Formats: sequence, structure tokens, C-alpha cells
Amino acid sequence: MTEPVLIVGAGPVGLTMAAELARYGVPIRIIDRAAARTDKSKALVLWPRSLELMDRLGCTGAFIAAGMRATGGTIRAEKGAIGHVSFAAEGTAYPFALMIPQSETERLFEDHLAAQGIQVERQVELLRFTPDADGAQATLRHPDGREETLHTPWLLGCDGAHSAVRRGLGMAFEGETLPSEWVLADVHLANVATPPDELAIHWHADGALVLFPISPGRWRVIADIGETDDTTARHEPTLAEVQALIDRRAPGGIVASDPVWLSGFRINERKVRDYSAGRVFLAGDAAHIHSPAGGQGMNTGMQDAFNLAWKLALVITGKAAAPALLPSYSIERSAVGDMVLANAGRMTAAATLRGDIRQGVRNFIASLVLQVPAVQRKIGQAMTELAIAYPASPLTVSGGAHTSGPAAGERMPPRAGEPPIGAGPAPRFAILAENTPDIATLFARHAALLEATPRPPINPKAAWLVRPDGYVALVGESAAVGAYLERLGG
Repeated sequence: MTEPVLIVGAGPVGLTMAAELARYGVPIRIIDRAAARTDKSKALVLWPRSLELMDRLGCTGAFIAAGMRATGGTIRAEKGAIGHVSFAAEGTAYPFALMIPQSETERLFEDHLAAQGIQVERQVELLRFTPDADGAQATLRHPDGREETLHTPWLLGCDGAHSAVRRGLGMAFEGETLPSEWVLADVHLANVATPPDELAIHWHADGALVLFPISPGRWRVIADIGETDDTTARHEPTLAEVQALIDRRAPGGIVASDPVWLSGFRINERKVRDYSAGRVFLAGDAAHIHSPAGGQGMNTGMQDAFNLAWKLALVITGKAAAPALLPSYSIERSAVGDMVLANAGRMTAAATLRGDIRQGVRNFIASLVLQVPAVQRKIGQAMTELAIAYPASPLTVSGGAHTSGPAAGERMPPRAGEPPIGAGPAPRFAILAENTPDIATLFARHAALLEATPRPPINPKAAWLVRPDGYVALVGESAAVGAYLERLGG
């Protein structure tokens, strides 16, 4: 293939997509209509599952060095602490939330791509495109006004909530704009009682106020300021207004100063039904947007990219049949999008609940359930995105023995001393099994799809076939693994 894949949008999702496809040797172009990457903090957190997937790129260390670890968060009401949520999930090398401004995330991804000779084409806009059986005919406008027409075999829309790719497909962005108004402040805070490695969530009678650590002395402040019928309303706060909100909802002498960014926003909950149409795909905010509660947006979009890239690379290189592989992208990621949207909506509704009686009931119930270890673990697994699974995917074969290991569709936890499954210059499945003659035959027959040798077994009575993104495809005997790989290769 000589024509490059065209990635529209160079935010964290588009950059992740570019980095993954480039790792697999797929020719790409990545364009963005903005003159420069963002200089705002925007999306602040990288969760453990995203960091695990980034291990395959070999760049996780640079991000950790540039960020700050957060170990958990405490929910407080006016009468005291309600409960605590820990991010120290088990079974991962990254038992924390990495707090890092989006401006840094984009810079590090751009540095990673530049080391491979790939540059974002800035101030280049997708004007229009026409899908065809072999991809899409696209027209781009360059900074000097020149228009370029090209053909791309695959068009990937990573261009945000106002996606030109989504509009070009005529896809409905179904959902609503919530009536609540919010303010955001990236400021320096003094006299903060909250530990510097924790989030502080305040459920006040007037509304929610949340403090996110960014770097020593610097915090993100988010607060809802009521409802309005005007869906276009967007209140731009002053530092004095932010200080008044802090004084009212988080008493304790906290002093805000030196604002880096002050903004207002509305929460949209919207999603497309399908993430693809022919050879055109959507990822990230182009496909789904939701409340920032839980900090899942950017991570969900990046994981869209991780999910699609290995599948696309196998199809482009002719190692897998498109009908057996590519339809799973929309099925898998749309289900995750539905889950994230629902969870974020529930968290927002709980935090913005009004009325003394309802708030009292909420606080009482939350204080009880947050003391239950099983509940704490479930919340932590959901927040860190380690609980994401694909049990209903067409790529998942349910059933089979899975004693001592994850079931089909679940994440395979990384094992100490082993390289990440899926690392390397080509997307390959891993088999965790005894190296029997039957298993050896599979490796000889499906060398293009498998790692060179089997990994140590979890249970000698079964084989685990694990996808290049670290999710279990099936658990069973070698014959079942062979049949799966035959179907995949077409």
C-alpha cells in the first residue's frame, strides 16, 4: 500500500492513532486545522489501563516523568468526609492516576512521532470527502489557501466534538446538552488541606466543587453554578468568583492565585450509533462526548485508537480478513462508550443533586457503600478502566476453562518479567500455554499472527489466546485456537 491512511485531528486521540499505526509500519498523514497544539491543561488524567496500552509504544516512562501521581480521592460533605476511593488497583504496574495536562500529553506524543520522522501537518483542514469502495476521496485546504485532492484507503476521524468527518458521513450525534452551567479554573492554591496526591470532591448544598492536583501548588477547580434554560450559556468566571466558590464549598482558608486558565462550560452527553461507515472510522470525541466526571473522556478516546489500530494494521498488511475483524471495532467501542456515558452521567447527577432531604439520603447511602471493600474495589476498577472488557464482541469466544486466569473478553493482567503483549513492530496475538506439539503446529501455521513462541501457561489444562491489545480472545484447547486463527485470516 502506497497511499497513506489519513488521520484528521491531532489531539491525544489522533496522536495515539498515528503513533500506533506508525509502529506497525503503516504509512500515515495526520492533519489538524489548528496552528499549534493546545496550551491548555484540558484533559488531566491518564488512567492505568491507558498507561498499560502505552507500554506497547515504549513511551510510558516519558509521560510518568512529566506527570504527578494521584492515589485516590475523598468525597466530603459539609459535615465531614463521606468516603474514599483508591486508584491503587491491583494487578497493574501503574496503581495510580497520572495527572498530566493535555498540553504535555500532546507534546510528548508529538515528540514520540517526530523521533520516527512524522510531523503533524498544521493549519490543514479537511474540507470535504467522498467515500468509495477503496477508501475516500478527500479535499484538504492548506494554510496558503491551496486545495489538495487526494485518495486515502482509510479515513480516520479523530477531530473532536465538532468533527468534520462525522458531519461528512451525515451521522447523528444523538444526546442532549445538560441544563447545568460549570466553571473551570486552572489556578495555584495555597493552604490546601487535601494531600497533594489526592482529589478532593466536595458535595455542598449549593453544588459540587472538585479539586484536581496538576503539579505542586497548581490545581484544577471545577464547580457547577446552577441551571439555565439557555443551552448556549457559558459563564466565563473571574478569579474572585472562583475564590468565592472555594470559600463557600471548601472552607479552610484555601487561597487561589495566578490563574493559568479560567473558563466556563456546559456538559453534553452525545454519541453516534456506529463508529464506522465503510472505510471511514470515528474515534474519541468525534464519536462520543460526556460529562468530565470520572475523567474518562480522553482515555476512552485513546483506547478507541488502540483498539482500531492493530485491527487496521492486520487488514492493511493482508494478515487478516477485514470482514472478520473490522466490524468488531464499532461493536466493542460503542459498548464501552455507552458504559462510560452512563457512569459519568450518574456521577454528575449524584454530585449536583439539590434539596436537603435528597442530599442527606445521598450522603448517607454513599457513606455506607464506600465502606464496603468489594464496592471500593469495583469503583476503583471502573475508574482506572482496568475493568473494561469485551464479552459480547464477535472476536470473543465465550466459555472454556479459565481457572486461575481471566475469562474470554477480559483484560489479561501484565505479568512481571514479560514484555507487554502486543509490543513490537507488528500486531501479534499471544498464546499462554504449554509448548506441546499441537501448540508448536499453531505457531508454524500462523506465524504472521502469533508471537514467535508461547508464553508460560496460566493453567496447563488450557490455552489462553490473547489479542494484541491485551484482551483474551478465548480460553480452550489448541484446536479451538487454531480454528479462531483460521477464521481471522479468512
